[in-house]
Amino acid sequence: MEDKTIPVREGEEFDRDKVACFLREHIDGLADVPMEVRQYPTGASNLTYFIRIGEWEAVLRRPPLGPLPPKAHDMEREAMLLEKLHPVFPLAPKPYVICRDVSVLGAAFYVMEHRRGVVIDDAFPPGVKPTPDLCRRISEAMVDTLVKLHDIDWREAGLASMGRPTGFLERQVKGWIMRYEKAKTDEIPEVAPLVRWLLDNVPESPAPTVIHNDYKLNNILWDPEDVAQPVAVLDWEMTTIGDPLFDLAVALSYWVRPDDPEELTHVLPTVTTYPGFISREEFIEQYARKSGRDLSSMHFYMTFAYFKNAVILQQIYARWRRGQTKDKRFASFGEWVRHLIRHAAGLIRAGKR
Repeated sequence: MEDKTIPVREGEEFDRDKVACFLREHIDGLADVPMEVRQYPTGASNLTYFIRIGEWEAVLRRPPLGPLPPKAHDMEREAMLLEKLHPVFPLAPKPYVICRDVSVLGAAFYVMEHRRGVVIDDAFPPGVKPTPDLCRRISEAMVDTLVKLHDIDWREAGLASMGRPTGFLERQVKGWIMRYEKAKTDEIPEVAPLVRWLLDNVPESPAPTVIHNDYKLNNILWDPEDVAQPVAVLDWEMTTIGDPLFDLAVALSYWVRPDDPEELTHVLPTVTTYPGFISREEFIEQYARKSGRDLSSMHFYMTFAYFKNAVILQQIYARWRRGQTKDKRFASFGEWVRHLIRHAAGLIRAGKR
């Protein structure tokens, strides 16, 4: 995965010597050589860096720059969650150390193990031929991994403090509506009726599980020798105990298909349009069969998932508009928000996934 890193972006640098000193104080056996740092270019939330000291390699995670909402981007929570999750779900990377002293880097951060793998996003890695058989195997691995995550006994794993499952879905609906209002920059006429429909149609949730909350193809590291075998699940910042069908719907909202509207494939580019990737309907059918859960309410969950994705982009776009980030990728997010809102509104009218 190291070859997918870039030099640290302007404005997102940190004092390498301070961080290296902290790590030597808390991790035994680190060589007395300068620390190398590169940055992972993907992701639009927390900042993630590849670090190396001699032969030792790791990944550093810190919050984004600029003012942040209360409790958002909580590095200590994310690291503590991984500490409990890793023993029962080995695809979750093992955290090494948490730094709560903001004088070291400018914010709290943590360092975790580095796993070697490839990311599949809007293209396959060089040298990988995307045959229909391979694409189907990747699809099935995505379903199986999500089912395994949802099968974890979260109480036994000591994760009960990581969420408030009672009233989770209604709280999520109201919370994401509130986040949209706070980050609003432009008038989108479809928002008001969409919000009313979401508030009026919240279904009863199944039994709660651990949910990743951002489960998608490019948050998985795949084995370079067999890219249908996951070696790690990444980006656990929003993980909690909640409604597993919400988690499934978020995953499916990123599962773009060849017959989706062009605006949607442009906003969420991914290889899942290649022949062999299963449809959203088959993904749902496989998940239902393997998990034993009733998925009759998925229309609501899918509509809400697209709205949630729109709000996430809106929050990032608002930060860009306010000058809190200079990342040029975010300039187009305002138009992407419109596309996702309109797609969610269209699902209501069509009454389909």
